[in-house]
Amino acid sequence: MDDEIEHTPRLTAFPRIDDYGFISDCEVTALIAPNGAIEWMCLPRMDSPSVFAAILDRSAGSFRFAPADFTVPTDRRYVPGTLVMETSWRSGEGWATVRDVLLVGPWRHQKPGRSAHRRTPTDYDAEHILLRTVHCENGQIQFGLDCQPSFDYGRHRAQWEYLDSYHLAQASADGIDLQLTLSTDMRLGLEGTHALARTLLKAGDTRFCALSWGSRDAPRTVEEADERLLRTIHHWRHWLAGGRFPDHPWAAQLTRSALTLKGLTFAPTGAISAAATTSLPETPGGQRNWDYRYSWIRDSAFALWGLYTLGFSWEANEFFSYIINLTEDVRDMQIVYGIGGETNLTEQTLTHLRGYENASPVRIGNGAYQQRQHDVWGAALDAVYLYARNQDQIDARAWSLLGRAVKSALTYWREPDHGIWEVRGEPQHFTSSKVMCWVAADRGARLARIHQDFERAHRWQQAADEIHADICSRAVDSRRVFTQYYGSTALDASTLLIPLVRFLPPDDDRVRNTVLAIADELTEDGLVLRYRVSETDDGCAGEEGAFTICSFWLVSALSEIGEKKRAKQLCEKLLAYASPLGLYAEEIDPRTGRHWGNYPQAFTHLALINAAMHVIQDEQAILRQALGGESVAPRLDDASFTPGYLHR
Repeated sequence: MDDEIEHTPRLTAFPRIDDYGFISDCEVTALIAPNGAIEWMCLPRMDSPSVFAAILDRSAGSFRFAPADFTVPTDRRYVPGTLVMETSWRSGEGWATVRDVLLVGPWRHQKPGRSAHRRTPTDYDAEHILLRTVHCENGQIQFGLDCQPSFDYGRHRAQWEYLDSYHLAQASADGIDLQLTLSTDMRLGLEGTHALARTLLKAGDTRFCALSWGSRDAPRTVEEADERLLRTIHHWRHWLAGGRFPDHPWAAQLTRSALTLKGLTFAPTGAISAAATTSLPETPGGQRNWDYRYSWIRDSAFALWGLYTLGFSWEANEFFSYIINLTEDVRDMQIVYGIGGETNLTEQTLTHLRGYENASPVRIGNGAYQQRQHDVWGAALDAVYLYARNQDQIDARAWSLLGRAVKSALTYWREPDHGIWEVRGEPQHFTSSKVMCWVAADRGARLARIHQDFERAHRWQQAADEIHADICSRAVDSRRVFTQYYGSTALDASTLLIPLVRFLPPDDDRVRNTVLAIADELTEDGLVLRYRVSETDDGCAGEEGAFTICSFWLVSALSEIGEKKRAKQLCEKLLAYASPLGLYAEEIDPRTGRHWGNYPQAFTHLALINAAMHVIQDEQAILRQALGGESVAPRLDDASFTPGYLHR
């Protein structure tokens, strides 16, 4: 009975996490609720303090642009091939379409000091303008605007004032070095912290509003708004055209994942943010609420694999350069950095915010930056190795990183750490951390051989062999299954990486036993848990949902060990769990299908790409075999890489 009560749907003022839409200009991101309100947006960068944070507290700021008397849209979608949101509304006999976009325009900076860019500039740049347009298709519909910013995570109320007309107003707050300008062809009223407008739209009418925070002027007419909207649509489609996608029914999911990853990329540095949000809980009312608006080194190898596989070499190389810049002149690398390269991510609790569905605490910053996690060196070296494979060369700056990363791995691999899941309990000898230390030594040896440094190659290969033997003797239980840490009998989804990083061949019985044990024993309704919280001291109370990245890892691992039918079935199931807009959060509740955790999650979309490409290549191999070895166009394995966590 208690279990039934716990999982009974509750009335709540908050939309489901997976019902939010996501838009980006590669400097700023925003989440749009189904009712047409922007409920999460940080300025002037995606990791800055929020100006709209209703997703964490209903009084912390929002910006609604929707029919005055309706809150449930008829349809929501992305304009195909873009990060432009389109929402359809029906009100009686009236139909209207809203388009929401963070504008991207032509590059305009002439002096470096006027831009935050450190990477090579492209032809496009963020305009620092949120544009919202509405077009009445037929009939008539009452339409409204309600913009209520609340600066610095809701700690400073906005003060509005007109600028010359009823169509232009500015919001500011005492002590805040940020001003917002709202322009619209609707007549604005200023009521306390609200800027409001309401009008009757008739068939053929178009209205717009634009919120700006930079030096660029916002559109002042409908015609200019439409022109700049279409230019942004062209930008996204032009970017997407540079990719390489299979002719397969899952191309749409791969396309949406690619666009999401691009939207989570901070263009000035090339960093990929782990997610757009902070403190969205991993379970209803839970405590595992972390700030993911930073860039993790462990994401680097996954990111390069996904981006290179889909043909986005520019983005992959930019992220690689970001990693090299961070680690070039330091003795030891952190596991996570700010998207601008910041090293201090001091964690704070915002006690004035109630949290999503009252889940507290609400945190900004991330204390994990001070943890020691031994997988970081393997992830970095795998990224270097992958870059070298793709570019047929190694950046000269990467050699110093290579030496220091291998040295660190060999210095610390015998010590316990906090592991890939950043547990806040006691350090352990986590198996996946040891495996990634082996990756560091193994990839270092391979790269040294390429560089014809045979003395170091031999020495590092010997060290890799020593680590390999230690893991195989101490991390395997009586069932010949790899466990969470030395001496434990608990399972951990991170051991699914063992075949994907080529620690052991997929046909090794220990690999097969581990993958099948996780599939059968560490799942809820087929979805994979990171670990059983009853068996793992992670420093937090309560349960957690299934980690979506782990479920996609299982797809890839099942494919590797030859369970291709089972891999495809699980992948189909996971793709069906996507949000209505094709996005994924960190976790999925197997009982309800609700998404939990920060959103959208880069790591999840990267694992989706890996899993889907495994299954697609399996299908193509079967088809080629049926055709007597004839090629099937387009052949994915004609690309430079083979399936797996990375390319070997």
